[in-house]
Amino acid sequence: MTATPPWTTEKPTAMLVLADGTVIEGKGIGATGKVQAEVCFNTALTGYQEILTDPSYLDQIVTFTFPHIGNIGANDEDIEDLTPAARHGAVGVIFKADITDPSNFRAARHLDQWLKARGIIGMCGIDTRALTVWIRDNGMPNAVIAHDPGGVFDIDTLKAEAKAWSGLEGLDLAKVASSGQSSNWDEKPWVWNEGFDDLAETDMKYHIVALDYGVKRNILRLLAGLGCKVTVLPATASAEDVLAHKPDGVFLSNGPGDPAATGTYAVPVIKQLIETGLPIFGICLGHQMLGLALGATTAKMHQGHHGANHPVKDHTTGKVEIVSMNHGFAVDSKSLPQGVEETHVSLFDGTNCGLRVVGKPIFSVQHHPEASPGPQDSHYLFRRFINLVRERKGEPALTER
Repeated sequence: MTATPPWTTEKPTAMLVLADGTVIEGKGIGATGKVQAEVCFNTALTGYQEILTDPSYLDQIVTFTFPHIGNIGANDEDIEDLTPAARHGAVGVIFKADITDPSNFRAARHLDQWLKARGIIGMCGIDTRALTVWIRDNGMPNAVIAHDPGGVFDIDTLKAEAKAWSGLEGLDLAKVASSGQSSNWDEKPWVWNEGFDDLAETDMKYHIVALDYGVKRNILRLLAGLGCKVTVLPATASAEDVLAHKPDGVFLSNGPGDPAATGTYAVPVIKQLIETGLPIFGICLGHQMLGLALGATTAKMHQGHHGANHPVKDHTTGKVEIVSMNHGFAVDSKSLPQGVEETHVSLFDGTNCGLRVVGKPIFSVQHHPEASPGPQDSHYLFRRFINLVRERKGEPALTER
């Protein structure tokens, strides 16, 4: 990779320094300062605000392969973390082109202003294709991203900090990403020209407890849209805490970090919940931790899956879906114990993307069916979960699609 873009003579105001000593210069955007994190690339064409506020990206720097980012600006509705004041989500961002002025009726501010307010350090003006190829070939690197308007950088210190960072393996981030408190959620999905509406108490047919390891808002909205009163509990909640709410089902949320590290406190709770017979649905980190609770293992991926154009096959229907992905760890399908079936698989690399427990109302998926951002091919999974709740209550099933 070229250290300095050949088309500019401007002094660089941002640096990306990889753990192997590679230095990439660019133009600083967003917040100033520096931060250690893992660098990944995301192939989505839309939804940059949702991506950057997804708690699953905590301690990661997102490189967007789409060159033009920022043209719809930023608003207060398209955020995904439950507690935005805590700024859970990506800590850094990399674009190819300068941020364009917003041109959308929903825009409330310029994306650069929003990045500053969120404390996200960014850079632009680099060859993101070359960086993406580097990650594809070498894996997701530990790095430091730094932004100084005066262009003053201590390269040796940045190299040492990048090399010294421990990385995501063995790192428990679910406690950090969790809201840390109990709350109720009743906001339904966004409707064109209407915005968000709250679920009326008279429409609350089912009570779902969602364990928050870094939950996304649109997951909770889709549950509420199906008539669910949702009680959100922190990542450290016990099985007794969950059962005290007398739920009709339990949801295990997405989140950041190494599932094996996070699982030291969450997996024992999930094991207890499995024995209750309650319907359980997990997404992303929740899927990985459910796999661990059932006896499977997880592993760090080479480049991970990040984007909104990933093909996944649902073995239960035989159909191929285009889905939204965001994960750097995966359940080892070969480690699934007897009585646990693989339900979904990535058609990019064959990795596990879903499982279910034979004879029990328990299943999970690696991808993000809430589609924020991304296609809505997998929305049916929420109805599949509610059908397990309805079956337990002796009610007829909803049409999945």
